[in-house]
Amino acid sequence: MTRTKLYVGIYVVLFAFATVQALVEFAGFLESAYWEAFAAIMVLSAIKAVLVAAYYQHLRWEPRSVSYLVAGGLVAATALTGAAAFSIL
Repeated sequence: MTRTKLYVGIYVVLFAFATVQALVEFAGFLESAYWEAFAAIMVLSAIKAVLVAAYYQHLRWEPRSVSYLVAGGLVAATALTGAAAFSIL
């Protein structure tokens, strides 16, 4: 039962972060303060990715080498997203 409560709590946090991301985007921040909104969305996305990987993909209970491999992929995805953002401007 403990795991169910943990998963529901993480789901609520993920839902809240997604709501904040949508509010940042739809509030018009992207036109006036693009880089601040971009930074906020990237930070929230990174936190969400770590939560999903750690708990829903069970990396928290895997050997550290597997976690480091996934962290490398997260860094690569973040770099590619940042490069795509620069190409839009």
